[in-house]
Amino acid sequence: MSLRARLSLILGTTFLLLWSLAALWMLCDLRERVTHSLDERLAASARMVAGLLQQLPRPQPGHNEANRLTAEQLGIPDGLACQVVSLRGEVLAQSHATPDRSLGNAGKGFHTQDIDGSQWRSFTLQVGDMWISTADRIEERELLNRSILISAAVPVVLALLGSLALLWLGVTQGLSPLLRIREAIARRGADSLEPLSLKRLPAELRPLVESQNQLFVRIASAIERERRFAGDAAHELRSPLTAIKTHLQVARLTTGKDSEQALAYAEQGADRLHRTLEQLLVLAKVEGSLGFDDGGASTVLEVVRHAVEDALHAQPGRIEVCNDGVAADQQLEAPAVLAILALRNLLENAMRHTRAGTEVVLELRTVADCLVARVVDQGPGVSAELLPRLTERFWRMDGKGGSGLGLAIVQAIVERCHGRLAFDSSADGLCAILELPLRR
Repeated sequence: MSLRARLSLILGTTFLLLWSLAALWMLCDLRERVTHSLDERLAASARMVAGLLQQLPRPQPGHNEANRLTAEQLGIPDGLACQVVSLRGEVLAQSHATPDRSLGNAGKGFHTQDIDGSQWRSFTLQVGDMWISTADRIEERELLNRSILISAAVPVVLALLGSLALLWLGVTQGLSPLLRIREAIARRGADSLEPLSLKRLPAELRPLVESQNQLFVRIASAIERERRFAGDAAHELRSPLTAIKTHLQVARLTTGKDSEQALAYAEQGADRLHRTLEQLLVLAKVEGSLGFDDGGASTVLEVVRHAVEDALHAQPGRIEVCNDGVAADQQLEAPAVLAILALRNLLENAMRHTRAGTEVVLELRTVADCLVARVVDQGPGVSAELLPRLTERFWRMDGKGGSGLGLAIVQAIVERCHGRLAFDSSADGLCAILELPLRR
């Protein structure tokens, strides 16, 4: 069932139920009021006859119709019957529409009687030694009630039908923004990821369209990462593969020492290719939405220990760790594997550029619920205009090896973990400042 049909059904059913209850209450109340008005007319007519009888000559008993007072003389409206009876049961006067049977046998007040097979509604009033009764037929009352109820029900039914029609049109018009959104998406091409327009949209649909636009942004970002990965891989792997192929061809064409040297060069190229592929895959994983399962929480000092061991294993040198107040049980908010990877890449980069015989210094301290790690080398430093390029992919300042992805991976980790990465260069070397949030 469509949303328009569902809304129309729910609202229409509710509307119909409310209108039906209101109409039923109104018609029942109208019926009671009409009945009360007709009873009041009987009582008023009886009192009016009582007043007229005080002014007219006293009627004599008898059954001769010529002696009876007419409805005009008694002042009775058309359709009503009137009867004047003595306390001894003698008919003193009655209108022509009155049945011969006495109407006052039931006593004073209002009564419903069955006279000659017809239902009558009567009112009896005692004035002196006379009973004055007025009455009308129940059948005539029902006809009157039916005509009044039909006259009142027809406008209600017409208004209800008109309201249902307007409700259908209103629901159709109210859902038109959804139709526009659907048409806008249907007109798009397969590679179109532009955000949807928020103009002329109701407040209820804006969050939906904004979420859709955010989804488009995430899809575009994922596609861009895939394109960048493919482009980077094609660009960076082409040279090592070519070099490996060349060295293998030389090794096959030569013998002895030349062949062994060519195979050694091919192995070095394969190692470089393997490391570059690992870095590319790690960068793609960090920039993507894949999770990193730690297998358990690690403290800051454990992360530092693992990072230092990995860096020394990959790059020979010396690292001095200076702990300025970091507690032994303090934990990072970021996954331990990412923190170790970021810190290891910074240490490897510093060890690669520090001067021979010097050591890299790692300073640790906490500032405002954040771990601040300063990695300082004693290298040539970097000029101020080149500092922004340090985190670019495959950018190398000199020919000291590396894939050019280490600092780019650190920057991606910092963005994912809501940290900060900064560089400060001087004549004495480069200082990399890494900030990661601590677990509260």
